[in-house]
Amino acid sequence: MARTTDSDLVPQELRVLVAIADTGGFSTAAGTLGLTQSAVSHSVRGSERKVGAVLFERGRTGARPTLAGERAVAHARRILRLLDVLTAEARGAARPDAAEGLLRIAAFRSAALHLLPPVLRRLRARHPGIEPRVRIVREVGRGTAGEVADGKADIAIATLGGPLSLSPGLVASELFEEPYALVHATGHEAPRSLPLVDWAENCGSYTRRWWAAQGWIPKATVEAEDDGAVLSLVGGGHGMAIMPTLSLVGAPNSVEITDLGPERPTRQVGYVTTSELARSAVVRALVRELRATVVRGVSVLQHVDPLGAPTSSCTVSRVDSS
Repeated sequence: MARTTDSDLVPQELRVLVAIADTGGFSTAAGTLGLTQSAVSHSVRGSERKVGAVLFERGRTGARPTLAGERAVAHARRILRLLDVLTAEARGAARPDAAEGLLRIAAFRSAALHLLPPVLRRLRARHPGIEPRVRIVREVGRGTAGEVADGKADIAIATLGGPLSLSPGLVASELFEEPYALVHATGHEAPRSLPLVDWAENCGSYTRRWWAAQGWIPKATVEAEDDGAVLSLVGGGHGMAIMPTLSLVGAPNSVEITDLGPERPTRQVGYVTTSELARSAVVRALVRELRATVVRGVSVLQHVDPLGAPTSSCTVSRVDSS
């Protein structure tokens, strides 16, 4: 049997690293953990000696992880989470169909608003012992997948196929392909003549080539913080926008959706988790409900016709994640 060696970090040392990263200082971390500041400092020095790298930059305003520290903290979060899962899985071994315990979900805004609610309703009905916690994360940069890589989420609803490759140890699977459409104020006779309203999460590698080929799309004159603000501005007649279907679920009557045709851009929506947590009961339970929801046509897919063109309660003509 393998034995712990002097070079192995123990769980308490990992908790100290995470607490410092979360609170931004040794003293505040000590208070969170119920330790003295000297005990926290001693623990960090021991961890740095074992790792062979400086993990935190100390300063008058607190402490922040170095590059080595960021990686160490990310692994620490994931290891501590696996220890929690180990306990829950062992307790539930006699009841394999009764998943229970904490489930941390990261999702971009429109997925949290329109995809997750029916999924979580079904999950709670089947597995009342699961405690889902949803965190909304902007789908820019490392996005929701970055939350999983950093150990802050067990599973992420993410846009796949972006410019950044998945971090080592992560696995991904597609749920559905989501089309984009042109959105403009209802009744406008020449929507393509309107200025563009955009937001940072709206352009990934999955749409960049299409955007570059569209000479009629002007440079954005207005950039909003999220897709809800974009819809509000568009409905008020301040411009047009190119938006994914999830963002258009429940769109107001003040906007009209026009199909962009067979060459319209699309994005892949799926989930990302770690290779270890992919086998956990809580993650597997959520994945089953995600796939069942997509197959049954609940949520976003009930707003998409067989050809993929979006429909809604608003007027429809056939013309980051958010």
